[in-house]
Amino acid sequence: MKVFAIGDLHLSLAKPKEMDVFGKHWENHWARIGDDWNAKVGNEDVVLIPGDISWAMRLEEALPDLDAIGAMPGSKVLLRGNHDYWWSSPAKIRNVLREGTYLVQNNSVVIGDFVFCGSRGWTFPMDSSFTQKDEKIYEREKQRLRMSLESAAKTGKRMIGMLHYPPLFEDYRDTDFAELFAEFGAEQVVFGHLHGDVLRSVHLTDVVERGTVYNLVSADYLDFKLKEIVRVE
Repeated sequence: MKVFAIGDLHLSLAKPKEMDVFGKHWENHWARIGDDWNAKVGNEDVVLIPGDISWAMRLEEALPDLDAIGAMPGSKVLLRGNHDYWWSSPAKIRNVLREGTYLVQNNSVVIGDFVFCGSRGWTFPMDSSFTQKDEKIYEREKQRLRMSLESAAKTGKRMIGMLHYPPLFEDYRDTDFAELFAEFGAEQVVFGHLHGDVLRSVHLTDVVERGTVYNLVSADYLDFKLKEIVRVE
């Protein structure tokens, strides 16, 4: 069993959105991801997708994107990103997902030897643009992460965390989110959200903080190839 991750798929199969406006490297990005996915992933494996899954505004518009993901090999674990406006109640989403596709929101998901947990996260309080509104969302996301971690801890399985927003950054390691992952003993954490010019100056691959391994897995950071996080022989 292998666990892979790739975030920020930004799919738009119902209403195609040309992603190359964000750079030529985004041309045909889903086809390239799909080729790599099919080459690497077996039915016994898991693929984590930490947010920004679809550009859709409503759930019905996201159905082709969710169906395309569900048709790919392996079990899929989805987390909400800041652009996933289609993400309504978890119950409604679960009703339309293919078998083998799971959501993380205030809960955890057990597959094989692992338990997967997490939350969306939010902007750091030390960010110059952080507002009182951000503070409310930030505190709520911390509570959601704790709920998910508490659920995961009860299983006794090897814990892998997911956030959409970075739980740490180059100069910010001792964050509230990193503290929570350390408190509950997360083995690995994957996250996305970062794109564009910032990717030229960050190194967020296999970063170890207080015993937890962190990996940025936004699709363009990975050159649209899935990253293997861990495997069990």
